[in-house]
Amino acid sequence: MQVVVYGKTLKEGNLHFVQMLFDTLHDRGINVFVYKPYLKLLGDTVTQKKDVGVFEGYLDLKTKNIDFMITLGGDGTILNAVSEIRDSQVPVMGINMGRLGFLASIEKTRIESAIDLLLHDRFILDTRSLLFLETNDDKLFGNFNVALNDFTILKRDTSSMITINTFINGAYLATYWADGIIISTPTGSTGYSLSCGGPIIFPGSGNFVITPVAPHNLNVRPIVIAQDSVVSFEVDGRADSFLCTLDSRFETVNNNHLLAIRKNDYPFKLVQLEDKNFPSTIREKLAWGVDTRN
Repeated sequence: MQVVVYGKTLKEGNLHFVQMLFDTLHDRGINVFVYKPYLKLLGDTVTQKKDVGVFEGYLDLKTKNIDFMITLGGDGTILNAVSEIRDSQVPVMGINMGRLGFLASIEKTRIESAIDLLLHDRFILDTRSLLFLETNDDKLFGNFNVALNDFTILKRDTSSMITINTFINGAYLATYWADGIIISTPTGSTGYSLSCGGPIIFPGSGNFVITPVAPHNLNVRPIVIAQDSVVSFEVDGRADSFLCTLDSRFETVNNNHLLAIRKNDYPFKLVQLEDKNFPSTIREKLAWGVDTRN
C-alpha cells in the first residue's frame, strides 16, 4: 500500500499524534509520501524510521500509484486536498487534529486502529458529489472550478445588499435581495448553509440546497433541488464587483461574468470507518439527543 500524508499546519500539541501516525505507517510496511510543503513544515520535529517520498501535487497521484491520502487537520484541510485529488478519485481518510470535524471524523486518538482497519479493508467508501462552476472567464479559479462544500456569491465588505436573479435549468426561480446566496452539496449542508438556516442533507440524497444569506425579502427560504439541475445567476448591485467562492477559494467578479453551477462529472471519495456513519457524526458534533439541562 502507498499513501500520501497531507497537512497544512502543525501545532505543538499534535506532534505526538503526528509521530504516532508515521510510526504506525512505517511499522505496518506502508510506503509513505508526504505533501512537500508539509514535509518542510515537519522538519526535524518528527522522526522517520525510514525515508519518505515527496508528494508535489495532483500529477503524482497517478505516477506514484497512490492508494489513499491521509489528511491531518480538520474539514478545511480536506477541502484543500480536493484540489490535489481532482479526477484521480484517490480516497481520502481525514484524521481530525482540531475540534469540529464532519469530514475529518476520525479522532487522533484512534490513529493506530484506523490504519489497521484501512489495511484490512474494514471501512466504507463514501462517495460525495462535487459542484462545478461554468463561467465565461476561463481564468476564474485557474483551471479547477470544483467545490466539495459550496459555491457562494457575496457582497463585498460593507457594500449594500446585492440583487441575485436565480434560474434553474433556464427557468426563472426568484430574485434574492440579500448579502449573498449559497449553493451547497449535501456535504456542505452542515457548513455555511446550516449557519444561514439551511437544512441538513444526507450524503447520497441526490440534492443540492439554495440558501440565501441575510435576505431582505423575508418570505424567501432555503430550498432543496435535484442535483442534476443547472443553477445560473444574474447579479447586480450598487458596487462594481462581488465575491464568488468555491469552498475556501475566492475570486472577485462583476456583472459581466456569466456564472452557472451544476454537478461535477466525477465525485470525491471519503474513507469512513465501520463504526462511523453520518447519523452518528451529526449526533456527536451537534450534540443531538443530549440533555443539557442542569
